[in-house]
Amino acid sequence: MSTVLETIDGGTRYLEKRGIEDARRNMQMLVANQLGCTRMDLYLQFDRPLQEAELSPLREKLKNRGEGIPLQHLLGSVYFHKHEFKIDARALIPRPETEELAEWILQHKIRENQSVLDMGCGSGVLGLSLAAARPSWRVTLADVSTDALTLAQENAVSLGIENTAFLHTDLFSNLSGTFDGIVANLPYIPETERSSLSREVMHDPALALFSGTDGLDLIRRFIPEAFHRLNPGGWLVLEIGHDQASQVSEILNAHPFTTIAVKTDLSGIARFPHALRP
Repeated sequence: MSTVLETIDGGTRYLEKRGIEDARRNMQMLVANQLGCTRMDLYLQFDRPLQEAELSPLREKLKNRGEGIPLQHLLGSVYFHKHEFKIDARALIPRPETEELAEWILQHKIRENQSVLDMGCGSGVLGLSLAAARPSWRVTLADVSTDALTLAQENAVSLGIENTAFLHTDLFSNLSGTFDGIVANLPYIPETERSSLSREVMHDPALALFSGTDGLDLIRRFIPEAFHRLNPGGWLVLEIGHDQASQVSEILNAHPFTTIAVKTDLSGIARFPHALRP
């Protein structure tokens, strides 16, 4: 019978042999999830023997992780800006940069009673985080994927967030009305990079990843339509790829947006273009 520490050590070696980065943390997360505790709690249980009923499902998850299935899918949830969101293969796994975006938007003193659109909402982490932090806002979450939209609705229900609406649409095709603010984390990976992506990333839906040869097909469609769906003084914020800032700025400049700028992420990458409709 293995103890908690022996199980962590053995699983770490298994994952390391299969090229999993941060293997020990991955194994700790899997064990903690199986035992219903936190990673920190494990340090108080190192000598605890694990029963076969606990080891059997853990072995299966360990095997799946070694095959490149994302840790978040195996855990079934992810923490994002103060909340725990359900996550699975129906939508993109939230990236740290998107959490930075949510926090940056909420740092601003944007007036109450805003009508905000989260275009390409995926699992809903961005739009629902804004809605939870700003109860007076009315946030519409929209996506072309019915699977992702269903996941976002499940997250809204589980978190008790009610100041939302959900819409299945290809960009603005099924949308009516205008908004005070629009946020969008649209697919931006070039098709040419498909073969170079990690095993974990390739478990995300292709629909949420790729957008033409340079990754900007959807953004080129989106920006001019977004301008006309913003109220005067309305704000637009995007998340883009690591080398797309100059191109996206040019697209914004080609339309009558003002106050165009690009905020860098914590790694110093120009990641978040933002602009206003005059």
